[in-house]
Formats: sequence, structure tokens, C-alpha cells
Amino acid sequence: MLPKRKEMVQNMNAFMIATFIGFTALVAIISYVKTRGEDTTTKEGYFLAGRGLPAIVICGSLLMTNISAEQLVGQNGQSYTATIGVFGWEIIAAFALVLCALFFLPKFIGTGITTIPQFFEMRYGLAVRRLAAIGFAVYYVVAMLPLVLYAGSVVLEQLFGISRMFGISRFAAVAICCVTIGIIGSIYAIFGGLRAVAVSDTINGVGLMIGCGLVVPILAFSYLGDGSFLGGINIFLHASEKLNAIAPPDAQAPWIPWPMIFTGLVVNDTQYWATNQSIIQRAFGAKSMAEAQKGVLWTAVLKCFTPIFTVVPGIIAYLIFGAGLSPQDLAYPNLLLLVIPKPILGFFAAVMFGAILSSFNSVLNSASTIFAMDIFSWAKPDADDLTVVKASKIFGTIVAIISIAISPFIMFFGQGIQAFLNESMGYILTPLFVMAIFGVTKVRVPQKACFVMTVIHIVLYAVGLNTLTPEPFHSLYILFFCFVIDMIVMFVFAKVSPSPEVKENLNPSVVMTPWKYAKFASVLVVVLIIALYIIFSPVGLGA
Repeated sequence: MLPKRKEMVQNMNAFMIATFIGFTALVAIISYVKTRGEDTTTKEGYFLAGRGLPAIVICGSLLMTNISAEQLVGQNGQSYTATIGVFGWEIIAAFALVLCALFFLPKFIGTGITTIPQFFEMRYGLAVRRLAAIGFAVYYVVAMLPLVLYAGSVVLEQLFGISRMFGISRFAAVAICCVTIGIIGSIYAIFGGLRAVAVSDTINGVGLMIGCGLVVPILAFSYLGDGSFLGGINIFLHASEKLNAIAPPDAQAPWIPWPMIFTGLVVNDTQYWATNQSIIQRAFGAKSMAEAQKGVLWTAVLKCFTPIFTVVPGIIAYLIFGAGLSPQDLAYPNLLLLVIPKPILGFFAAVMFGAILSSFNSVLNSASTIFAMDIFSWAKPDADDLTVVKASKIFGTIVAIISIAISPFIMFFGQGIQAFLNESMGYILTPLFVMAIFGVTKVRVPQKACFVMTVIHIVLYAVGLNTLTPEPFHSLYILFFCFVIDMIVMFVFAKVSPSPEVKENLNPSVVMTPWKYAKFASVLVVVLIIALYIIFSPVGLGA
């Protein structure tokens, strides 16, 4: 390389790094200013932001907890291989959020709980609370946190070329990124509590929407159209083989069989959005029931549009690169390197870094919350708030270290990032979802039913995934079959050995008046979902 050329490249890399550090530091400074003086020494102040979160912060935090590198990399990788039909993971989530806002939130918030396991104790007993707490903890430590770190590290390694820059292996470069993300994310979650997490999520959300949500699609369409944005859209709209969201019943992952849109996908998404502590905790921190519903339903509306940057770029990558990329999870990072001008690549890396941090610190905060409120407080019921918060921080530090150690080795898993995430959720979240369904009703299910149902579910789900997938059945068929069996088991116990009469445990900590536009917003979301499936079907653009 010529000296002048080499100097230009070095200057450009220095500018990228400076831009990256600058935006990341800006988020940290704003988060500090906005949360300075907040009381994080009490349980409610640390774990629920003092129950003072407005709808806009709840919405931003929900989106950023959910949308991170595992979605941007994983779902775009799926659409690169399959079709636009993988947007089902996103838009059916909007329907799940409607169910959450209308049916689950009033029961959860009405009891004044901090964690989902607390609700299970009110409904079933202390033993079920411990079961749920352990289930969540295992899921977060073994699957969710390492996956967030790994997916984010793959993107950052690609954008900055860390392995090339330092002459090290890709595994070593990913490991360095995992350690960096883990340390910075832990600082937010462990020392700042839920409010610091939620505020940083909202700021990062603005960057994500501008960068990945607006600029990346515009640049990608322009590149596809040889400089013409409209020309790129025209090419995209004529790729009918990639625009049919209705896959045949025997389709395999990453395709979504059309019967599962109404069944297994609804179960998968609702268990994530309505009973996953790392998600629902944001709503628990709302200043009122109306603000909680508003934040959740605003999120539902936005989820109908997030495929613009979680799915569409993967199809554009296919139209540009063809079918030669392997593994599929390289589609999105390679597209970014191709279409993003070098001078602003640092900003995009910072936006991605923020999205990664948001998911990591949100899940870490929730894992610490469950440990403190459902495990430590049980072992030491007389501990004061300061002691509980301190125990939470120690646990969060240990969990972060374990997750960082596990995360680089996900590289050696054969399946895509998103497939691993979706399948691993089914082991833990589905039985908890079934408990929540019966928990918000007055069906008299005894405590022992929860344990029997959980054991049956894990065995059936494991056998199904390891013997019936990838063929002849999609994993969503296995999930839905297990869900139906779970429901039957609970109903049988309710009939044969009913528990004492279920009593309402209403003890709200906030005003419970619902949002007056909740039903209207819910109908709007359902109409949007139906319209999207009609547009991207054989009667629409998928013809």
C-alpha cells in the first residue's frame, strides 16, 4: 500500500473509532445526567425505577431490550435464506403485545408485584415461585445473555475488522468484543438500576431508528438500484419469490409454516412479551396502568414496522450477493460494510453497540432482580432494602462473568443465531406462560400441577426437537404440541385435584385506570397485521 493511501486509511479508521467513542460516550453522559440523584438504595427504586416510568420510556426500553444484534443479524440472516415471511416473528409479536396490554398487565400490575415469580407465589404457592425464579435464571445465564454478547460481537468484529487489525483469529476477536460489551453493559445494569437501563435504552432507540431503521434501508435500496433509491425499491418489489410470507405447512426453518402463524408463533411470541421478566419489568415500573398500556401498545404499533430493518435488508443482501454467503448470519454485517460510507460507519457501529448494550444490560438487570426478590429475599427474609440491592449487584457481577465466558463458544453452534434463541426459549418460557394463563383466571389449579406439567413439557420438547426436527416438523409444531399438552395437564389437575378457591390479591402500587384508547390501538394493530400478511401473500406482492 502506498504511504499516502495507507495514511488515508489510518485516518479514516481513526475517525470511525472517534465517532464510535463519541456517540457511546454521549449516551452514557445523558443517561448519567437524567438519572443523577435517583434513589437506587431501595428495592422499588433500583428494580422498578421508583414506579415512575412514562409510556415513551417504556416503549423505547421494550424495543431496545428486544431489538439487538440477535434480531438485526439473526432475522436478516433468516430472510436472506428464506423469504420475507420471517417477519412473522416481529409482527405477531405486535399481537402478543395486545394480549399483554389487555389481559396480562391488569392482573400483574394490580397485584403490585416486582417479578413474575412473585405472581406465581400468590397464585400457586412459594414452591412454584422458586421454580419460576430458577427457570428464568438458567435461561438468562445459559442462553439469552451469551447470545446477545455473541451476536453483537459478530457485527462489531465485521465492522471494525478486529481480527485483521490485530492479526488474530476470528474467535479471539469475537471474545475481545464479548468482554468489552459485557463490562460496559454490566456497569449500566449493576450500578444504575432499571432507570439507568431504561433511559439509555430510549436514547439508543433514537439512534437505532435513525441509523438502522432509516439510513440503512435507504442506502441499501440505492445501492441495489445502482444509485437510484426508487430503482432499488422497484427491483425489490419484483422479487416475488422472496416476498411471499405464506410458506407451505411442511416448510422448515427458517421459513414459518402458515398454520403456525395462528398457533405456534402466537404461543412463542406471547410467552416472550407477556411473561418474560426482562420484557415485562419495564411495564411494572410504569407510573400508572394507563402509562403501562400506552407504552406496550405503542411498542405493538412500532413492531409492525420493525421488519423494515430486521428483515428487508436480508432480502436486499440476497439480491446483491446471491445465495453464496455462509453462514447466513454474515448477510447483514456484509451489507453494512458494502453500503455504509466509511465516514459514518463509526456512528453505525455505535448505534449497534448501543442496541447490544441495551439488550444485555436489560436482561442482566432482570436476572439480578429475580435473584434478589425471589431467591435472596427468601433465604434472608429480614434483609433490609440496602442489603437486597447489594446482593443483586454481586449476583449481577457473577452472572456477567459467566455469560462473557460462555458467549464466544456460540460460534461453534451449527444453527443460526435466531433459531437458537427461539428454540431455547421454548424449554423455560412455555411452562411459565401456561402457569401465567391459568394464573390470571380463576381456574383452581393445584401447585403440584405446575411441577408435573413442567417436567412433561421439558421431556416432550427435548425429544421433539432432537428427533422430529429439522424434519419432518418445524420447531414451532413441536412448541405448539407441547403447549397443548401443558394446557391439558393443568386442566386435568384442576378437575381431579382442584386447589382451594382462587382469591384476588389486588394490591396496586399505582393508579389502575386503563388507557382510554387501549382498545382502539389494539384494533389498529390487528388490522395492520392482517394487511401486512395480505400484501405479502400470493394475492399481493408474493404472486
